[in-house]
Amino acid sequence: MSARVLVAKPGLDGHDRGAKIVARALRDAGFEVIYTGIRRTVEDIVTIALQEDVAVVGLSILSGAHVALTTRTVEALRAADAGDIKVVVGGTIPQSDVPRLLEAGASAVFPTGASLEELVSGVRALTDTSATANLEEPCASE
Repeated sequence: MSARVLVAKPGLDGHDRGAKIVARALRDAGFEVIYTGIRRTVEDIVTIALQEDVAVVGLSILSGAHVALTTRTVEALRAADAGDIKVVVGGTIPQSDVPRLLEAGASAVFPTGASLEELVSGVRALTDTSATANLEEPCASE
């Protein structure tokens, strides 16, 4: 059974071309993908993640609010007793913000310039239940 991934667009950002490309790349790689559409609240995202029983929530953020939105999403998942759901974030993210996102609880960060291959392999590493060892360090695309 393939892992279920929720691709979400939190906040007021109305640009979703990148999120749709990511959703298609993950689907083509064998993941079961749910796309929320644009302008979703953190509460909406957590509710959908729980209803859909996803392994990963992928946040696509272009607005510059990536640290705040990622932090709020991770905290809301933990508060809903769903802290085992991995959160990955991508979009317009400066390299200098990657450590802050990882500290906030993101399992992986895919900043501007990350390839779809990097994204797919990163999500696959997070969801590979046949692996004998878990990822010890959160990953960030360079």
